[in-house]
Amino acid sequence: MSGGPGGGAMFPIRVRGLCHAPNGRELLSGVDLDLGDEGITVLLGPNGAGKTLLLRALCGLLVPCSGTLDWGGGARPERGVMMVFQNPMMLRASVLANAVLGLKPLNLSRHDCRGSGMAVLERVGLAHRAHDSARLLSGGEQQRLALARAWLTRPRLLLLDEPTASLDPSATAEVERIVREIRTDGTRILMVTHNLGQATRLADDIVFMSGGRVHEHTPTRRFFSRPQSDEARRFIQGELPWRMSF
Repeated sequence: MSGGPGGGAMFPIRVRGLCHAPNGRELLSGVDLDLGDEGITVLLGPNGAGKTLLLRALCGLLVPCSGTLDWGGGARPERGVMMVFQNPMMLRASVLANAVLGLKPLNLSRHDCRGSGMAVLERVGLAHRAHDSARLLSGGEQQRLALARAWLTRPRLLLLDEPTASLDPSATAEVERIVREIRTDGTRILMVTHNLGQATRLADDIVFMSGGRVHEHTPTRRFFSRPQSDEARRFIQGELPWRMSF
């Protein structure tokens, strides 16, 4: 777990004209977005805006009907992109076995896998649960394990889909701590959340989506103090009626 992810070849990521219209219903409608190689970008917007679909397109789980995804001048790399879902899947196995799952393609020795797994479990506060069944963990613990599993693969880009949506404030704070540490380690993060307070705590910049389009991409402070689009202003007024402080 020492050092940061190597190389910046997949950046900048340029999304151009991305569309997704299953059965003729347009869910992504000409999405344009540029992502550099550092920081945490938070995707905000109402339900149905296309935020999760954009994450799925970036991680290869969704094939858009049109548009392009340019990864540092080339195609999507085979490795280096990981996604953590709101309700992560846990194998019917120990916490440690779940943590090291992503290392299997690397053909590491059992000793090295175990050492790396225990190191990352220590960082997310789960080393003492290493030999327990992962399915016995609480929701917050399972989310920390999912982050550990992704972190251990040293991703260049980590996609997070509402990782704290069903967690209490204490569990949310732990997940946010881990997200910050992963970013400090050098991983680029793109995260969906509906928690606007969380966006102000974590995000370097905000991408606001509505109706399948990106309406605004701007630094966090500027987004909340001077939103540029009517859609973003209405969203903030509806979701955040109190004064925001930084």
